[in-house]
Amino acid sequence: MEYFPSYHNIAIAFLLDLILGDKISLPHPVRWMGNAISFLEPKFRKFVSNELFSGFLFAIFLILSQFIFAHFIMLAAEFVHPFFGNLTEIILIYYCISAGSLDESAMKVENRLRQNDLYGAKKKVSWIVGRDVDNLSEKGVIRATVETVAENLVDGVISPIFYACIGGAPLALTYKMVNTLDSMVGYKNKKYIKFGKTSARIDDIMNLIPSRIVLPFISLAAQILSQKGASSFITALKEGSNHTSPNAGYPEAAFAGALEVKLNGPNYYHGKIVFKPYLGKKYGVVKINDIIKACHLMILTSGLWVGFIWLIKIVAFS
Repeated sequence: MEYFPSYHNIAIAFLLDLILGDKISLPHPVRWMGNAISFLEPKFRKFVSNELFSGFLFAIFLILSQFIFAHFIMLAAEFVHPFFGNLTEIILIYYCISAGSLDESAMKVENRLRQNDLYGAKKKVSWIVGRDVDNLSEKGVIRATVETVAENLVDGVISPIFYACIGGAPLALTYKMVNTLDSMVGYKNKKYIKFGKTSARIDDIMNLIPSRIVLPFISLAAQILSQKGASSFITALKEGSNHTSPNAGYPEAAFAGALEVKLNGPNYYHGKIVFKPYLGKKYGVVKINDIIKACHLMILTSGLWVGFIWLIKIVAFS
């Protein structure tokens, strides 16, 4: 069965995401993944007392199950008719991409800030970041929003499309399971430092290439939008490794250089302050307009990435 890689289906899925975003009313595989993680976590903790080993079994079971399940969905759809195979792939990849919903969520924060509603902005930003938001100032909310747009460009667009190119919808959905596991159990706190270690490490590995391959695309988008391509690329190369995450620092540093703002720095997580070095340390503080600029940069970078994939397809298979 040849259901991957379908570059036309990837492009259509991306366009659907830009048009529709993440419709809460529609069933969503990622929410089902979250429910499965929540349901199975206590089962695996009870099954194996060693937290590190139980977390390993938990992660491997969910990741393999996701791939097998998605694979058989694609087989069944293709068996019915090739049209249904393509349609199913488009829908499943669409669910893996979140450029539209990320843009929408960030702009909701920006809208609240425009209305001088800091409390409402904190509530909105709490839905898209993992840090504590209670102590954030207006600048802190803006910085958190820009950072999550930069980081989730990789998690929500570059990586799922990268894996869709390699293994179609099944591998894209498998990546989303890995990413969801990391977001739910990949914390370095007392509860998850051992249990979530495997999930966090697999997420690091799967984002290793996408988080770096995106840099020239961010830089090109920055050059098109504001002639800041060089500062974006140079900042990413010089400061991308100055982050507690092995991957998140690269797109964040690229955004810092593109917008010429200071990102990252100390933040509160689970009531404890975590000291992180600044990215774009020579630049000034963020302003509210930087949220809009970050969203434009994210969308254009995503479009350039999809266009590049299509070009590779034409050159390689023509």
